[in-house]
This record gives sequence, C-alpha cells and structure tokens, in this order.
Amino acid sequence: MKTSASDARLAPPAPRAGFSWGHAPWGYVLRAEALAHVAHGWTTKPLRLRPPAPASDEWAQVAGVAGLGPPALARLHQVHGAAVHVVDGPATAGMLPEADIAVTASDAFAVAVQVADCVPLLVAGRRAVAAAHAGWRGTAANVAGTAIEALVRLGEDRRELRAAIGPSIGPCCYEVGDEVADRFADAGWRDALDRWFPRPEAARHLDLWTANRDQLIAAGLAPSQVHVSGLCTRCHGTWFHSYRREGATTGRMAGFIRGGIRSDRV
Repeated sequence: MKTSASDARLAPPAPRAGFSWGHAPWGYVLRAEALAHVAHGWTTKPLRLRPPAPASDEWAQVAGVAGLGPPALARLHQVHGAAVHVVDGPATAGMLPEADIAVTASDAFAVAVQVADCVPLLVAGRRAVAAAHAGWRGTAANVAGTAIEALVRLGEDRRELRAAIGPSIGPCCYEVGDEVADRFADAGWRDALDRWFPRPEAARHLDLWTANRDQLIAAGLAPSQVHVSGLCTRCHGTWFHSYRREGATTGRMAGFIRGGIRSDRV
C-alpha cells in the first residue's frame, strides 16, 4: 500500500500511554517515555530500509537521529533465533553478525533491529541497552528473556531495566495455525497458551505483545517497567510496513537505541 500525499498530512495513530510522536528527517519517530534517558526510537513508513530504496542513505538518517554517524549504528543479519551480539567496537565493513539481539554499554554505538510485523523490543539500563527482534519463532525461543540476561552480564541490575515494545502486529490481526501454538508448548510455554493464543471467533490468534511482556516480567522486570505501544502494523497501513498486509516486497521499520546515559532527548 502506497502512502498518498493526503495520507501524509494525517496525524499518526495514537499509541498507548507512555509513548509519543516526535519529528525526524523522514517524518515521524515514535519514542517511549521510559527510555527518555537514552537516544532511541522506532521509524515509520517513509523509510523502506531495504532495496531497492537507497538503504545506506536511509540508515544514515536513523543513525543521525541517534546522534551518531552510520558506522556507529550496529545492525544484524536477523534469523528468527535468540543469539546475542555484543557491540563493543566497529563492525567489519559489509558484514552483519547473525543474531536477533544486539547489546552495547557504550555511548559510542547504537544498536538496531528491523521489522515488518515482528516485535521491535528496546531495553535500557543505567548504561547498557538492547535491541531485539521477536517474531513468533523468536518469542518461542524467549528472545525477551535472553536480552535481559545479556544486559545483566554487562553489569545491569534487572530490577532497574526498562523495556518498550514498539509497533508490531497485534493480537487483532495475527492469525496463526495450531502448529504455532504447538511449537510454543514444545518450547516450555504450555501454561501460557491461553493468554498468548486467544481465540476470537473460530481463529487462533497470537498475542506477541502479551507474550513478550510476560517474558520480560518473568526475567525480573517490574510490570511497571514494561511498556507496550499498542500500535498494530497491519492495521495502520499508512504509517507502518506489514508483511502480513503487503507481502514480501514490503519495507521495514527500525527500532534503535544508543548506549550510555544521555541527558538530552533526541
């Protein structure tokens, strides 16, 4: 679905409490109040962040909003797993590490994930931060909990971590087959199936927002420190790319966050 000139003048959809819209070179950027001590955000549809768009120029815009140059924005080759990449130095040119979680404790770097329905999770502690990509496979593999443990290994106190779930497909639209629920049961989540797989009418839907929130709380975060934007990428076609709505040619949004304490807002 293409965004028309008249659509571009519309106000973006309202997120849940604790999130707000700001301005960026490409248009709007979503931010979480809980992460206001670090530069961070989630991009919107004007950026495609994949070919044939000029991806390097677009990623330079994302890096600039984080207050950095493009080489300091660490990205991943995402594979729907739960591997962690620790960013503590410049990446090898042209090489993206194979992982779905990136963490750093340095304010010289920001970490980013890209999504088109999957959950873009951002987490911040006193200095270390994480960006994680969680689709259904990653959620079954406990990406959220794995990201928390990675930050604890970098010296963070899990009780002080703050997490925010950006725009992703909501339980309203994420219809899945019974085999997906079976995979969650096999992965050890059988007791959570009723909460994570509600059945509106006859179809089984997966609630990635509740699943990732529950996993963050199980990893030691206080419920008050876990925030969900509540913006469904499939519902809001003017603002977000969605694989479920647009198919394989769709673009991607990024969730990005910079390490280290910063007193200024981006």
